[in-house]
Amino acid sequence: MSFKAVPILRIFDLEQARAFYVGFLGLTVDWEHRFGPDFPVYLQVSRGDLVLHLSEHHGDACPGSTVFVRTTGLADLHREVTSKGYTRCRPGLEDAPWGGKVMEVTDPFGNRLRFAEADA
Repeated sequence: MSFKAVPILRIFDLEQARAFYVGFLGLTVDWEHRFGPDFPVYLQVSRGDLVLHLSEHHGDACPGSTVFVRTTGLADLHREVTSKGYTRCRPGLEDAPWGGKVMEVTDPFGNRLRFAEADA
């Protein structure tokens, strides 16, 4: 048996979401869906093994959630994102209390992604 969770994060503005998830974090939009021209958007973004669903639908998720992302190469990711000059988020690279390093970013809607890398 195998499981893979895909977190759903609530968004309120597609352009702000694209600026953060695609422009800042470097994720790719895999697909996007609307039931009609003036309906809320639901989309999937990904980078490597990280897959997230972003939704404007009010019943799908609550803003202010945290997603814990296990990763490698965190120092490289930190350098990449901080070099972009994104003014809404300037994450630090911290020592995690459990060992390793952690970088936390908050999207424009209050959702947090906590990237963590274990000590080698």
